[in-house]
Amino acid sequence: MFATTPLRIAAVSAGLSQPSSTRLLADRLAAATRERLVAEQDREVEVRVIELRDLAVDIANHLVSGFPSAGLREAIDAVTEADGLIAVTPVFTASYSGLFKSFFDLIDHTALTGKPVVIAATGGTARHSLVLEHALRPLFAYLRAVTVPTSVYAASEDWGSSGDEYTEGLPSRIRRAGGELASAVLGRTVSGASRALGLDDGEDAVVPFEQQLADLRLD
Repeated sequence: MFATTPLRIAAVSAGLSQPSSTRLLADRLAAATRERLVAEQDREVEVRVIELRDLAVDIANHLVSGFPSAGLREAIDAVTEADGLIAVTPVFTASYSGLFKSFFDLIDHTALTGKPVVIAATGGTARHSLVLEHALRPLFAYLRAVTVPTSVYAASEDWGSSGDEYTEGLPSRIRRAGGELASAVLGRTVSGASRALGLDDGEDAVVPFEQQLADLRLD
């Protein structure tokens, strides 16, 4: 039987085209996360995908007026109230898109504190994959979110590829990132092990960031 309060996963897609490879990557990461969460606990899992292209005018108006529309306010609330976040952007000029950055500029810099996040990006060439480390990860560090170790970059040639003997294919990376996000949402380390509570821990004990880093195990 499901518990009364569902787990909520929000996925932000900054793709501009329709259909969009950015939206497709967001959907697949959300599905991988949901699958792992459903398999490992008995609470219902709700997934909300936010298409920023549909909110572009509202985002611009909010930046100049300071007043969000009802739809934009709902999207911001979905992100800040989620148990886990998936953030996916196309690569523009070797960085995240302006629409992606403008949306997160509207979120209070403390609203994502401690929230588990998977960062991901799409691009035409694998040469832009470092955008995840030099642009997205610092952005969410500033917002005080906790990004999981595995980030996902999908170049054009990655779609339909199973990888080779030296690299994981896109489906494997998606499953790995989704599993890490699920573990973080459930309060585990990315290896899936629960942290043992100490004598001074209460129900809402917070793991120090240094301890989180020490607990991470990279495969």
